[in-house]
Amino acid sequence: METFFNILISGILLGGIYSLVSIGLNLIFGVVRIVNFAQGEFVMLAMYATYFCTTHLGINPYLAVFLVAPLMFLFGLAVQRSVLQPLQNEPMMQIFATFGLLILFENSMLALTRGEGYSLSGGYSSVAISLFGLKASGVRVVVFLAATGIALALMLFLQRTMPGKAIRAVIQDRQAARLMGINVERTYLLTFGLGTALAGVAGALLAPIYTLSPYIGGNFILAAFAVVVLGGLGSVPGAYFGGLIVGLIESFAGYYIDPALKQAIWFIIFVAVLVVRPSGLMGQIGAEEVGLREQS
Repeated sequence: METFFNILISGILLGGIYSLVSIGLNLIFGVVRIVNFAQGEFVMLAMYATYFCTTHLGINPYLAVFLVAPLMFLFGLAVQRSVLQPLQNEPMMQIFATFGLLILFENSMLALTRGEGYSLSGGYSSVAISLFGLKASGVRVVVFLAATGIALALMLFLQRTMPGKAIRAVIQDRQAARLMGINVERTYLLTFGLGTALAGVAGALLAPIYTLSPYIGGNFILAAFAVVVLGGLGSVPGAYFGGLIVGLIESFAGYYIDPALKQAIWFIIFVAVLVVRPSGLMGQIGAEEVGLREQS
């Protein structure tokens, strides 16, 4: 029984990592209606920025998030304004553009680092929390709490603030939102900036856990896509709970079935959900078609 609960805790904490990376990706898709292939690379850039802040500026990685996240927000604004906004009427070209950004960021960092792996010293990843005989990684607990707090804060932002209500209006019907006086292009900028800032938060909090490499973004984006579709396209709660589901499936499948098949198992479940309910577990029926209808 103790083994079961340890696996359960491990799965929940792993799911917190997936949730943290996926929330920004899902927010961007819900409003801008593009699949941002570069989201994993945004996380990677934030991890390297955190490493620089920690090793060269002496800033604790958990404090560096307050510097990295605003910088990533501004970076997201620049990417949306200079790359994606000119392609606003060409949704397929926007997707290809994000894939091009993926290659650009990955190879640029590869050229700068020469492929050398970096890791944060200081024993952050060795801190463990023990309760009732169950042990959990301290840094993963921090990530889980951060993912939970961000999901709650983002839902409150969307429900209670005027910019949040504008984002919800654009999600539901961008043409009607435009007729009601909402600046859709500005909403796109804000949303993409927020999504990129969330990638910055994820990168800063994940930097003490993983060894940094230019290819690390690919480790996150594959799972993030599955989480987004599984939880529900454009749904913040869906991204949060979808991440937890994927993390639990991966942990239990890795222990009880085969570690080599743990990702294959949740991809099988992901495909099954996609076939039965294309909008995801918590998504609105038809949400996956809105972008196509509005562009036609």
